[in-house]
Amino acid sequence: MNLRLRPYVPDDEEVARTAHDVSTGEGGHLLLGFEPEMTWAEFLQANADQRLGLNPSTYRVRGVQLAAAVNGEIVGRASVRFALNEFFATQGGHIGYYVRPAFRRRGFATEILRQALIVARAEGVGPVLMYCGDNNIGSSKVIERCGGVLDEVLAGDDEHDMWRRYWIP
Repeated sequence: MNLRLRPYVPDDEEVARTAHDVSTGEGGHLLLGFEPEMTWAEFLQANADQRLGLNPSTYRVRGVQLAAAVNGEIVGRASVRFALNEFFATQGGHIGYYVRPAFRRRGFATEILRQALIVARAEGVGPVLMYCGDNNIGSSKVIERCGGVLDEVLAGDDEHDMWRRYWIP
């Protein structure tokens, strides 16, 4: 597979914005931390700052957000957090990923996670904590394919929300 995780670059703006709009329409987020009023340069700078651990918040810790590209086309993204705050320790984990709808069911999520694990481990993260919705069969299979061991199924904020917590040694 020719998938490569890489930083976002100025030339990604048009495709990334369009894909982000699609992702938010289905309740996901391709571009984490992106706001419609942001310029692309501001988004790129925010990503560079996050790598350095600047401007932490509930949804932002030291880490990196990377485009997942195949032959130059963005098919998804990985977000790798090198540290956990209370939110990420109880809901988000060390790694999150997203695959655009047109590219699902082709093995990209597994490859994104496999490469994201390499990035996390290079920064000293291990074991890796991950979460996915209990009804998200695709993500649970991806996590398990990459060595994830189910730790617990947890109740979320509402009685119908259940989360699966995994550890990848």
